Amino acid sequence: MRTRNDVETRAATAGAPAVLVVQHEEEAGPGLVGEHLARAGLRLDVIRAWEGGALPETLSGHAGLLVLGGSVNCEQDGAAPWLPRVRALVREAVAGEVPLLGICLGGQIVAHALGGAVTRRTQGPELGAVPLRRLPAAEGDPVLGGVPEGAPAAQWHWDEVERLPAGAVPLLTGDDCPYQAFRVGSAGWAVQFHPEVGAETVAAWAAEDAEPLRAAGVDAGDTVASVRAAEPELRAVWGAVSEAWGAVVRAHAGASRGD
Repeated sequence: MRTRNDVETRAATAGAPAVLVVQHEEEAGPGLVGEHLARAGLRLDVIRAWEGGALPETLSGHAGLLVLGGSVNCEQDGAAPWLPRVRALVREAVAGEVPLLGICLGGQIVAHALGGAVTRRTQGPELGAVPLRRLPAAEGDPVLGGVPEGAPAAQWHWDEVERLPAGAVPLLTGDDCPYQAFRVGSAGWAVQFHPEVGAETVAAWAAEDAEPLRAAGVDAGDTVASVRAAEPELRAVWGAVSEAWGAVVRAHAGASRGD
C-alpha cells in the first residue's frame, strides 16, 4: 500500500551512489527506509510517477532500485500507466544484479514482473503490526538474515503474492500471508509489509481509508494502536534491514567502479 513522506530524502554527500526510487502516490514516499539509506551515504533519486515524473529507460547511473507501495493493483496499467516501465526496470535490475527492493505494492510488482502471481485477499486486508516467522533460507541472507523470529511488521495490504516467480527464495512468512519476504536473483528482495512506516503514517492511512475499513469490519483504532505499541521494535528491526540493503547497494556501486 502506501507510505507517508512529504520530503524526498537525499544524501548530502556529493557523488554518492544513487538509488532510483519509484513513488506511486503522494502518501507513499520512502519514509524511514529512505532516512536510513541517506544516513548510509546514498542519494535517492525519487521519481513521483503519479505526477508524470518520467522513469528512465534504463538503470544506468543508478546503483539500486527501490519500488515503493501504492493503492493500485500491480496490473492496473490503465490507472498507473508507468507500471510497464517499472516492470521493465525490475527485470533489468534482476538480470544485471543491480540491488532491488520492492515494498508492498513494489514487492507485488517484483513478483508479477518475473512471472509470479498476485491476487486479492479473499479473507480481507492484513493490517496493523503482525509477527513474522523466519524461514530456513533467511539464515545468512545479507539483508534479512538478522531479522529475529517473531519480529513485528507493519501491514497494510488488500492484495498479496499468490505464487512466487520461478527461482525465488522465500525468507519470511506469517500466519495469514505466506510470502512476507522473498529474494530474487543474487541481489533482489521483495517484502509484503511496510518497513518504512510508523504509527503516524498508519493513522493517516486509517483516516483516509475509513470507509473501506468499516466495510471490512476493521477496528481502525486497534490497528493503529498495534503499530504504536510495536513502533520501537519496528524502527530497530527494519532500520537495520534498511541499512543492510544500503550496504549491498554501496558494495555494488564500489564493484561497478572497480574499487
